[in-house]
Amino acid sequence: MLDVKGSAFHPNLLPNTLRQYLMKAFSAPDRWQARLIQILAVPGLLIAFYLLLYHNGSLVATCSIGTWEDCGLVSGPDAPYSSFGPIPVALIGLIGYGFIFLLIWLADWFAIVEDWLPELLIGTIGLALLFTVGLTALEIFVIHAVCRYCLISAVIILAMFILAVGYLRASNRAAGESKD
Repeated sequence: MLDVKGSAFHPNLLPNTLRQYLMKAFSAPDRWQARLIQILAVPGLLIAFYLLLYHNGSLVATCSIGTWEDCGLVSGPDAPYSSFGPIPVALIGLIGYGFIFLLIWLADWFAIVEDWLPELLIGTIGLALLFTVGLTALEIFVIHAVCRYCLISAVIILAMFILAVGYLRASNRAAGESKD
């Protein structure tokens, strides 16, 4: 439950639907991993949006040119590996982060999503991790340059995957205890 002892905030001051939502969202003891994944999706969305704007030529990157850290070679408008056909890699990242955020949000409203959330997160974030590892390997071994924003996104995806594994393990443990 939401513990508010010693604070000026009291849950009875909130409208009923908001109070019920907050109590449900934070009442499960092992739900914190999903909430942290959802929070991590926000900077991921921002980074992917920035890279999409950079890819489209709407922004100028802050990375050095002609060095090991060259965003232009990795995700710039003329970078050969910055898109799959007509689809920019940054757009794929933006859609992926948005999907992860919405998946966790939908679990609060739909029981079927809530029941399968740990498995859905492992599958979704696992695919994102494989995609990220492939792109990072491409940066290092083929392009011979890295993009700092892409690396930050890779760290976010890795942290999300570790949290998703922890969430799956906790939910399996809780399901095993409820059967006993």
